[in-house]
Amino acid sequence: MSSAQVERQPGSISTGTPTAMATKPDTPLNVQNYSKDKKVGEGTYAVVYLGVQVSTKRNIAIKEIKTGIFKDGLDMSAIREVKYLQELRHPNVIELVDVFLTTNNLNLVLEFLPCDLEVLIKDKSVVFKTSDIKSWILMTLRGLHHCHRNFILHRDLKPNNLLLAPDGELKIADFGLARSLGNANEDLTSNVVTRWYRAPELLFGAKHYTEAVDIWSVGIIFAELMLRTPYLPGKDDVDQMDVTFRALGTPTEQIWPNVSNLPLYNALRVYPPPSRQELRNRFIAATDKALDFLILMTQLDPSRRCNSTQALLHEYFTESPSPTEPIDLPKKGGGTNGSNNNDNENSIKRRKL
Repeated sequence: MSSAQVERQPGSISTGTPTAMATKPDTPLNVQNYSKDKKVGEGTYAVVYLGVQVSTKRNIAIKEIKTGIFKDGLDMSAIREVKYLQELRHPNVIELVDVFLTTNNLNLVLEFLPCDLEVLIKDKSVVFKTSDIKSWILMTLRGLHHCHRNFILHRDLKPNNLLLAPDGELKIADFGLARSLGNANEDLTSNVVTRWYRAPELLFGAKHYTEAVDIWSVGIIFAELMLRTPYLPGKDDVDQMDVTFRALGTPTEQIWPNVSNLPLYNALRVYPPPSRQELRNRFIAATDKALDFLILMTQLDPSRRCNSTQALLHEYFTESPSPTEPIDLPKKGGGTNGSNNNDNENSIKRRKL
């Protein structure tokens, strides 16, 4: 399990117990079917344990969310996480095994995933091949496509929310900021997505946006995999704009119609867009098709970004080399996924709940 399964997201409200919980009654059978063997993380709102599903001997993670601290119910991120994980079943989305209530706690039983993509990016002893990067991005887009075709925005894609199973399969996790795409006129919050992976429309305070915010995040993750370092690491929200537009050019009405009408579009320093050669110099190992793919996912105007279907059909995935089979992908420390329990637990502990 990675810390993405334990991270506490901002923006909570008090509410009643969600309807989705009704199918998981608080009975002795639920409680007794899981052992909480080792606490590996604790924060204001949740405690995480590694454990075992007694009936199957399967390793699991239990995210114990403290409901007693809220006056009338549950934290909104907990409701979202349960709701969407119950709706989404896909090989590239983390599995919610069970949900049960105990006194003052909501328990989310999740599949055990021993590593996340951020751990591998930072581990310089692990060598990435072009085919490895292609495989990870392909699995990310497959999981994201499943979310989007079910009208769900993830709104917090980043390397440490992309978890890796022992068999190498990548799975999208942490749906605390996810949101259903409903009425097109409904206002949405722009304070979503971890800053370095936040799309320009969100930086400008847009109240209406689309799946394109998730595609932008995948593009930035793709760049980070190629660079082995964060691509657009802003120090704060203002600096994030400067870092983003210095790298990709300042959006204008000519390239993004009506951008100046967005709430936080003020007097910006004007940076020219990078030339093709500048991008080649940044990503020296990228093929022409890889560069085309990156450019398509990081268009400043969200209407010009590809959607998840177009991304999956891009020629980048059909050119040589083919994506690495998941079982053959690089592992933490050069061993098998999950082979170093101390590293796995440290990965969880180093991040907030």
